[in-house]
Amino acid sequence: MKVFSIKQTVLLLLLTLFLACKNEKPIKSLSVKTASSIRYAKGFDIQHFKNYTKLIIKAPYQNSKETFQYILTDTISKSNGTTIKTPLQSLVTTSTTHIPMLELLHLENKLVGFPSTDYISSEKTRELIENGEIKELGHEEHINTELLLDLRPDVVVGFSLNSNNKMFATIEKLGIPVLLNGDWLEETPLGRAEWIKFFGVLFNKEKLADSIFNTIEKNYLEAKAIALKATNKPTVISGGLFKDIWNLPAGESFEATFLKDANTTYLYKDTEGKGSLSLNIESVFEKGKDADVWISPSYYTSLEQLEKANDIYSKFNAFKTNNIYTYANKQGEKGGILYFEIAPSRPDLVLKDLIKITHPNLLKEYQFTFFERLE
Repeated sequence: MKVFSIKQTVLLLLLTLFLACKNEKPIKSLSVKTASSIRYAKGFDIQHFKNYTKLIIKAPYQNSKETFQYILTDTISKSNGTTIKTPLQSLVTTSTTHIPMLELLHLENKLVGFPSTDYISSEKTRELIENGEIKELGHEEHINTELLLDLRPDVVVGFSLNSNNKMFATIEKLGIPVLLNGDWLEETPLGRAEWIKFFGVLFNKEKLADSIFNTIEKNYLEAKAIALKATNKPTVISGGLFKDIWNLPAGESFEATFLKDANTTYLYKDTEGKGSLSLNIESVFEKGKDADVWISPSYYTSLEQLEKANDIYSKFNAFKTNNIYTYANKQGEKGGILYFEIAPSRPDLVLKDLIKITHPNLLKEYQFTFFERLE
């Protein structure tokens, strides 16, 4: 009897362990509700579980080798570090590119503070600033922490060039979570626009964010298809001089992607890099002097300014044929450039502008949103 009892006990223990191991995987897999809806953005992901949502920031800053994960849930009373109570009731952001996404989601009234509010061009958000509903917080690198503490936002949404951001470290020590938004690091236009889902998940507005993005994606792909109908591919150069260095988009950058999708021949399309190239003016002139179109000639707002800045500018074919287009003239009330604020969230409109410039007959009724011919 004694031996049988021991064997029975061992068998029961083994059976229990077997069942535990057998059941572990199904329980874990069933906890995931839906697959990720992120299709273009490389810098973040959203994962849904039974009782919470996980927001993963995979590219918080340039050359990042770390990721940040946040648990989003409505079952806690207060956000604390990596666990965020959602939906948010208030936030502070630090980039104007966040403003249009908040407005598209009808969340501009949740913004309580912003550093350097003069950079914000949107009339809707500017009205909130003028009414005192959005507070000026100083410079983004030196945010007024006393005022920030008074506002006590649920989170601060920031961006950082590297892992050593003392300002954000100070804010976190005050007990206010900081979420790093890496939309500016995306390599494709649609990848940047998809960060609207980042804000959607924070405010439990994922369905609306998905719907808005799907419309933008549809518009973009339809415009791209229209551009393919062009019978010619005009040659394009971009950029301009800054302190004797000509800065222009590298061949793997999102700007180069725009020009490719507009069915043009960007003269630097075969160069490596996802950022910008820094070249001397002689090499740019040699390669681009006969280009059909010149896009974004730095911040010059007239042909006269451009010619006075450097004699060589007037020797480009695009100057002679008056085919230079700029976004610098479309500004907000305080001088902020609309392109920098709105373009990341509306790549469909940027692409249509570029198609209108390079293939005007394909979009005869379309009116420019950001660009205009330099006069």
